[in-house]
Amino acid sequence: MKNSARNLAAMIVLGFGVMAPTGTGPAGPRPYRDLSIEWWQWATSIPSPVNPLEDTTGEDCMVGQRGDVWFLAGAVFGGTVTRSCTVPEDRKIFFPIVNILGWNSPNVCGQGAANLSVRELFEGIHPFIEGITDAYATVDGAKVRHPRHVRSDAFAITVPEDNLFDAPCGEDVPAGIYSPSVDEGIYVLLPSLSPGRHTIFIHAENSSGFELNVTYNLTVEPVLLD
Repeated sequence: MKNSARNLAAMIVLGFGVMAPTGTGPAGPRPYRDLSIEWWQWATSIPSPVNPLEDTTGEDCMVGQRGDVWFLAGAVFGGTVTRSCTVPEDRKIFFPIVNILGWNSPNVCGQGAANLSVRELFEGIHPFIEGITDAYATVDGAKVRHPRHVRSDAFAITVPEDNLFDAPCGEDVPAGIYSPSVDEGIYVLLPSLSPGRHTIFIHAENSSGFELNVTYNLTVEPVLLD
């Protein structure tokens, strides 16, 4: 695991952690696994200057959104951030309460020349998820019920120039396709919210000093189709 240990520097963490509800299993329900992959492919495909994970105000929350599910981002490596964002009323909302990405990157970001297997990548990221000690998320002050513990299938990410990995890796990570990639995390899928203002708050911490506090002040706009 010496290669994957070095590669941990490039894994993106966005914070929260609870155990899965009894009976869901660590893989999570299929829609959540599919959406967790889509979430990472969305997050890693956006250049750093307009990436919602690095956004401190919410001005970039609309970047890359498509389809009937709206993605919310955490904060890279934790911290405190408040964002204001406008969301169409006809979108479900999907976000990680905590998640971490393992990605195979030979000769990039401290990894050696050898490829890392799916098993090795999961072994590298699981200790962070296992170590979460306190976590919760609320919507309009009410605690989110039944977040899902997800371990994804293997997938590929497409990374542009000026990407999320440049800073944590301490080098210019080449644009390209990286596979396999894997994800483990805790996710929430909300039904569409009613028009008006809503607040989503996410908090997490662990014994190693990681802490996350993200507040989303959402304005849900009516969608007129006739």
